[in-house]
Amino acid sequence: LGAARRARLPPGEMGWPLVGGMWAFLRAFKSGKPDAFIASFVRRFGRTGVYRSFMFSSPTVLVTTAEGCKQVLMDDDAFVTGWPKATVALVGPRSFVAMPYDEHRRIRKLTAAPINGFDALTGYLPFIDRTVTSSLRAWADHGGSVEFLTELRRMTFKIIVQIFLGGADQATTRALERSYTELNYGMRAMAINLPGFAYRGALRARRRLVAVLQGVLDERCSARAKGVSGGGVDMMDRLIEAQDERGRRLDDDEIIDVLVMYLNAGHESSGHITMWATVFLQENPDMFARAKAEQEAIMRSIPSSQQGLTLRDFRKMEYLSQVIDETLRLVNISFVSFRQATRDVFVNGYLIPKGWKVQLWYRSVHMDPQVYPDPTKFDPSRWEGHSPRAGTFL
Repeated sequence: LGAARRARLPPGEMGWPLVGGMWAFLRAFKSGKPDAFIASFVRRFGRTGVYRSFMFSSPTVLVTTAEGCKQVLMDDDAFVTGWPKATVALVGPRSFVAMPYDEHRRIRKLTAAPINGFDALTGYLPFIDRTVTSSLRAWADHGGSVEFLTELRRMTFKIIVQIFLGGADQATTRALERSYTELNYGMRAMAINLPGFAYRGALRARRRLVAVLQGVLDERCSARAKGVSGGGVDMMDRLIEAQDERGRRLDDDEIIDVLVMYLNAGHESSGHITMWATVFLQENPDMFARAKAEQEAIMRSIPSSQQGLTLRDFRKMEYLSQVIDETLRLVNISFVSFRQATRDVFVNGYLIPKGWKVQLWYRSVHMDPQVYPDPTKFDPSRWEGHSPRAGTFL
């Protein structure tokens, strides 16, 4: 870098050769005290908001303030996605974690309606409603204790597979669940592609997962070519049909990588955040009572002619929405994301050299007492009438 540029770098240390700061990072998270990792930088170098280290095999700048995160996320000229190669290999090179800005925008626009559009959500709701109800009933009838997170993950997996592949048979669902579970273990492992390591198993699992999804995709395309309809429309059908303003459609690799990506986001994150919201409500009986009263009021307002819940009913769940936002703030499923500098750029007055990776520490923003007073306290009421400033709720 040269002496002049080195002098402008954020404070920090690069750690041991090859390993860098990864041992300290893993030790903090394995100990159950994830905030200890960034706290060690603050203790040694002060509250500069940016620090340097060597992470995931790359020289890296850690950004821990709302203003810094906002700058890095909004400046698409100076930064592009920069996820570790291991993550890209598992999620897929045609998924959001790897594609350039223009392609990201095109795919995002194409997939928004099939995933979050009004028609899509309206179509998914009845099955979600039935699946949650039957799962709760099965747990109640079990007669003993259940492993709550395991059961939630099974429930959300059943829902996400139905949303993706409406007519999937039990054999396909089981094959997907086995492969996905192994893939997910590797997402949280060191990228060591040797026998016996979780990452190697995850790469095998991805190949199996892709093979299952490609098989279903081939069947759908063959049926369409013959004019055969499968009945209901699921997410795969909607992705096959999606086209942009130029008439371009998604190719097979794009469809499969989008499905693998949303399989993780829709299943794993939903299961964990539901577990934590339940834990926090159990620990706060007054909040539990208020959330329950809101649900009961909504149930009473549903006309007898209506079958199940509608999107209109969900929009009435104001307090429950605050509970979930507060859970997401406090637990922060996605605690960090990755970018890469395309040129020399300054954040908080410090240099991020061209080619360096940038880690955005969302969790540090959410746990900053200057942004959220008493940040370790679970307090859904902090969201009443509150619109967070850009960069403060990530």
